Amino acid sequence: MRCPFCDADKESLKVIDSRSCDGGKAIRRRRQCKGCGRRFTTYERVEQNMRLTVVKRDGRRQPWDRDKILAGLERACFKRPVPHEELLRIRDEAEDEVFKSHDREVASDFVARAVIERLKRLDQVAYVRFASVHKRFKTIEELVHEAQSVIDARRYENPNQGQLFEERGGPEADD
Repeated sequence: MRCPFCDADKESLKVIDSRSCDGGKAIRRRRQCKGCGRRFTTYERVEQNMRLTVVKRDGRRQPWDRDKILAGLERACFKRPVPHEELLRIRDEAEDEVFKSHDREVASDFVARAVIERLKRLDQVAYVRFASVHKRFKTIEELVHEAQSVIDARRYENPNQGQLFEERGGPEADD
């Protein structure tokens, strides 16, 4: 480790703050260089010797990239009242599930299902957005059917989360 500003060696660096981050999977250290006096942050993570490969539907293989999960979640939750911390939590939980159950390769469908199940409990609109990409709906009827199943499943679970579609009452709703 060297100072990124003056290239001073490790003995010239002092740790002024240390705390865990990423759900306890990393350590964030705030350091100060005794030579130039500037401060900077470093992160310490366990190195993953075995990289996981994601097998796409078309057979292509790509290295595991946790940022792709977060990007998909951010697209699904665009303009939704979902805290960024919840997206990070879903990504971390889905990643844990994948790494606990797969050693070298994992199907992209497995990854998507791990994310979908968690997103479904968080925000139904974001879930339908994410599922529409993953499940590749071919008709509007398939999309409406999926949305209706979400409405039916959550009817009594969490009334504070909002509705996918406006539910109309009886004849007086038409007035």
